[in-house]
Amino acid sequence: MSPESTRRIVGPFNRVEGDLEITLDIAEGRIAAAYVNSPLYRGFEQILQGKMPADALVLVPRICGICSVAQSAASALALADAAGIEPPKNGRLAANLTLATENLADHLTHFYLFFMPDFARADYAGRPWHAATVERFRATVGSAPNQVLPARARFMQMMGLLAGKWPHTLAVQPGGSTRPLQSSEIFRLHRTLREFREFLETVTFGARLDEVAVIAGRAQLDVWRARPGGGDLRAFLAIAEDLDLWHLGRGTDRFMSYGCYREEDRRLFPAGLWHGAASALDIAAIDEDITHAWYAAAGLPQHPATGSTLPVAEKDGAYSWCKAPRLAGQVVETGALARQVVAGHPLARDMIEGHGGSVAARVVARLLELALVLPAMERWLTELSPGEPWCITAPTAEETLGVGLIEAARGSLGHWITVRRGRIHNYQIIAPTTWNFSPRDAAGQPGALEQALAGLPASATKALPAAIHHVVRSFDPCMVCTVH
Repeated sequence: MSPESTRRIVGPFNRVEGDLEITLDIAEGRIAAAYVNSPLYRGFEQILQGKMPADALVLVPRICGICSVAQSAASALALADAAGIEPPKNGRLAANLTLATENLADHLTHFYLFFMPDFARADYAGRPWHAATVERFRATVGSAPNQVLPARARFMQMMGLLAGKWPHTLAVQPGGSTRPLQSSEIFRLHRTLREFREFLETVTFGARLDEVAVIAGRAQLDVWRARPGGGDLRAFLAIAEDLDLWHLGRGTDRFMSYGCYREEDRRLFPAGLWHGAASALDIAAIDEDITHAWYAAAGLPQHPATGSTLPVAEKDGAYSWCKAPRLAGQVVETGALARQVVAGHPLARDMIEGHGGSVAARVVARLLELALVLPAMERWLTELSPGEPWCITAPTAEETLGVGLIEAARGSLGHWITVRRGRIHNYQIIAPTTWNFSPRDAAGQPGALEQALAGLPASATKALPAAIHHVVRSFDPCMVCTVH
């Protein structure tokens, strides 16, 4: 901290999964530097050591109650890779459907219950949209929660049929799904998707999903917003325009995706890296730096396949329990915006053209995925074949290793497992929020959120602006996954 700057701490944050604290250095009316702290250590990577490999499927879903299926799916893929097996078609489709159900529910929850209530704050009293926003989105009492929660509950009934229960299902296995579906159950799933589609088209978008899915740029999005019709996305776009959220919260502009939803010969959303142009993703270039994290120093940054998690509660220069993952030494952003930029969706590419990643772009990308993924779910249901195999047995190897890479709602999630003498020797997890909320590395590079907060207007003495909350929530932090 420079002699001319003032240090302020923001936190704890409400409507965030887990604990989050941010230290801000403020100078000349702006945030000169931000330091993001994950203050709670949970130790799942240590808990897994010495366990039977299959025990991971019981333990890792309990990392988080919001994205537990994502953790299950990554673990199942890591174990499948370690066993050298591929699930049958039904098992693959069931895995896609189960993960997509959780991801879409997460997108809906984030928009309506975590993100939009901030615009009902008294800070915005007098804005032309404020009164309507208070009536619609105010936490617990607005009209939106009363509509969204029942719709979400009906949609999540899919999880009962697909996975037996949620959270912490055991149906997701390396060899597929242990929950075979009958024709009558597939029919019920179709009906549930029809109801959810109707909700999205009537309430969220005020338009058909196919109309939203083909919006090809900001100009078309503005034209679509100006058309007659309701929908909560239009309400958000009006707020975003008024508050200029398109220029708020720019981070690294380096976007990464592991790819998601495996189909016959491709993935619905491909893996890759985008930094002004598309390039292939080299997972061997991933490492974790712990210079500013409360872990024992291991010399150079380590690839997660050989990394370690050895907590040190007191360490000079450390300020977070979150490690600092890097791709070829660079900070990357992950999430729905990154997925769609890597996938080449024209709206996502256009949203970052010129202004990079922003609060508005991240939120729009999550809603765009609702319009893109639900039709894919409808198609996957038609491809299921009752009576055909759903799961195969995964052989247990005494000495093996594997990696499972998926896309959770918040972004890229990876599990790396090493098995020795039939037991888990090492298990390392890098969650989406680990990428986005990382501390500085040995080279002094701030993490993605730390970069996105730098430069925002802020006072050393007055109340901090709501814009800080908008930037943080646009990444949708899940801190309990971050500190595994």
